[in-house]
Amino acid sequence: MKKLLLILLTIFIVVGCGKKGKFIHTIKSQNDMPTAIAKLEKLIKDANLTHFETIDHSANAKSVGMRLKPESVVVFGNPKMGTVLMECNPSIGIDLPLKILFNTNYEGDTFITYTNPEYWSLKHNIKDVKCLDIIQKAKVALANLAKLSGEK
Repeated sequence: MKKLLLILLTIFIVVGCGKKGKFIHTIKSQNDMPTAIAKLEKLIKDANLTHFETIDHSANAKSVGMRLKPESVVVFGNPKMGTVLMECNPSIGIDLPLKILFNTNYEGDTFITYTNPEYWSLKHNIKDVKCLDIIQKAKVALANLAKLSGEK
């Protein structure tokens, strides 16, 4: 039985998120960073999600006399869904609310990065079918939000 569980877990790790180690997704935005962030914030509002905060890491670095290329994190979520997930395992609260990172490279290209929620099922040992369904919905929602905020 232990051997079977180990085999199934290995299959899930390799196949479950598409590719082994593909827990972080990054896409290149067609917009500059302020535009992409504004689009995401509007999408969050339009979807009746809660926008908790947008954290400007570059401004925080500047406040302590350091420099950082433009980088911000938009923090948002759905408290009802998040609460159900935390009821499955309170440790998932460390990964909630949801976050999408925006950063630029030296050429001025903007990138949008987020954690694939499927990772949570492994990290937090989530097995409850209802919670796995929420995680799947979060995966689709994050991919769509990132894609739409990056499109012209």
